[in-house]
Amino acid sequence: MTLRTNFAAIAMAVAVACGGGASAEGTLRVGMTAADIPLTTGQTDQGGEGMRFMGYTVYDALINWDLTSADKPSVLIPGLATEWSVNPDDQTKWTLKLREGVTFHDGSPFTAEVAVWNFDKLLVEDSEQYDPRQSAQGKSRIPAVASYSAIDDYTLEIVTKTPDATLPYQLAWILMSSKANWEAMDKSWEAVAGSPSGTGPWKLETFVPRERAELVPNPDYWDETRIPKLDKMVLIPLPEPNARSAALLSGQVDWIEAPAPDTIPAMTGNGFVISSNAYPHNWTWHLSRVEGSPWNDIRIRKAANLAVDREGLSTLLGGLMVPAEGFLPPGSQWFGEPTFEVKFDPEAAKALLAEAGYGPDNRLAVKALISPSGSGQMLPLPMNEYIQQNLADVGIDVEFVVVEWNQMINLWRAGAEDPAAEGAMSINFTYFIQDPFTGLIRHLSCDLIAPNGTNWGHYCDPEMEELFKAIRTTFDPVEQDAVLKKTHEKYVNDALFLMVTHDVAPRAMSPKVKGFVQAQNWYQNFSSISME
Repeated sequence: MTLRTNFAAIAMAVAVACGGGASAEGTLRVGMTAADIPLTTGQTDQGGEGMRFMGYTVYDALINWDLTSADKPSVLIPGLATEWSVNPDDQTKWTLKLREGVTFHDGSPFTAEVAVWNFDKLLVEDSEQYDPRQSAQGKSRIPAVASYSAIDDYTLEIVTKTPDATLPYQLAWILMSSKANWEAMDKSWEAVAGSPSGTGPWKLETFVPRERAELVPNPDYWDETRIPKLDKMVLIPLPEPNARSAALLSGQVDWIEAPAPDTIPAMTGNGFVISSNAYPHNWTWHLSRVEGSPWNDIRIRKAANLAVDREGLSTLLGGLMVPAEGFLPPGSQWFGEPTFEVKFDPEAAKALLAEAGYGPDNRLAVKALISPSGSGQMLPLPMNEYIQQNLADVGIDVEFVVVEWNQMINLWRAGAEDPAAEGAMSINFTYFIQDPFTGLIRHLSCDLIAPNGTNWGHYCDPEMEELFKAIRTTFDPVEQDAVLKKTHEKYVNDALFLMVTHDVAPRAMSPKVKGFVQAQNWYQNFSSISME
C-alpha cells in the first residue's frame, strides 16, 4: 500500500471526529496529541497541551506569559494582577494588585475574594468548592503558598511557607474560574465542565468528551490585542501521529501538533507549513532512587547516558530535536560548566557497567513506564524503542509498561513507591523547564517527594537541598542565575536523569493559516491567527 493510500485510509477513520468537509471561513481546526479534550473547569489536565489549548485560551492566571515573540525566551507579564511585590522586611509576604474591571464570561466581576475562592478550590479539602480533579493538577504547582487573603476588592496578599523568589512562576500555573458560574450550576463542577466561565480571550461553546471542543472569541476580553481574529477554533483529540498527519493532508484539520516525521516531506511538498522553535522542554527518563533501585549507582546512571545515540535519534525524528547535553538545553542561561559529558560512548558505558558488576553473563534488567502519546511527549513509542535497543547494546534490558498519557501523569504524581507503578524503576516524562521551580526544584526537592509533589524518584540529597534553598532566597536575578548554574552542574555531574533530547515543538498547518507567531514557550497565542 502506498503512503498516499495509507493516508487516505486513515483519513476515513478520523473524518467523523474532525467533522468532515472543508474548513469554514474563519474556523481553525486543530489536531491535538492528547487522547481526550483537556479538563475544562479551570485547572486543565493533559499536561502542557491542556494548558495550551484549554487553559490560557478560556482562562487567565494572576501572572501570565508573554507569548508575542518568536525571537526570545518568554517572560512573565501582568495577567489578572497588574503588579506584585515582596515585602523587604518579611520576604514571605507578597502583595498583588489586581486588574480592575475584569469580568468572567458570565458577566460576574473578578475580585480578590474570587481569587481566594479559587485557591480554596485547590488547597482546602473541606471547602465547599474543593475539586479533587483540579486540585490534582494545581496543588503541586504552588508548594510555596502557606496562606492568602483579600485585603480589599483588588488587593491580594499571599504568604509563603519560607522566603521563595520563585512564587511568581508558580502563580502562572493557577487559572481563575468563575465563582458565580459554579453557584449558578448548582455548585457542581461536572455541570461547570459543560459550560465553564473564565476571563480568557476564548469562550467554550461546545464540548463533547473525547471528540471535540469548540471555542469562540470573547469580544469583551480585557486585553484588546488578544481578542481572537478567528470566528471559531475547534480542538480534536488525535493521539496517533499518522492519524494526525492524514487528517491534515486530507483537509480534515488545518493544524496538527507533532506531525509524524516521515510525513513531513509529503506535507512540505504539498504546500503545508512546518513551524518549529526552541522552547524550554526536555525529554528524559526520571530515575527511581528508592531502596533497591539499580539507578542508585552513579556508574549505572552514567552508563545509560553514554549508551544513547542522540544523533541517530535525531535522524529518526527528521532532525526535529536538540540532542541533550544536560538536563537543561545547551543554550540555557543556567547550563553552567558540568564536568560529565553527556555523549554517545557505548564502550565507556560497558566499562562502567562492568565496574558495577554487570556484563554479558549478568545483564541488568529494568522496567520503565512509558506512554503512547501526550503533550510534549514527541513520538514516545518509536523513541523509547530506539533507546531500548541502545541500552540493550551495552547490557541493560528494558521492559516497558505502556499506559495512557493522563494515567502516566497520575503515576508521575504518585511516585516510584506507589503500587500502581508496578515496580517500574524509571518513568519516561517530558518536562516544562522554563523557570527555576518547574525546571529544577520540583523534580528533586526532599519536601516534594511524591505524593507531596512531583519528585517521582524519591531523591533527597543535602547538597542539593542547600542549592534549592539558595535559589528560593536569592532575589537578585544575577546572583540567582549563578546558583542555578551550580544546581544544573550537579544534575549533570551526578547523572540524575537519563537525559535524551529537547523538543523544538514542531507543528504542521495549512497554508491558509496566517498570523501565527510561535513563542519559545509551551503555550501559544492563538488570538493573532486568521484563516486566508
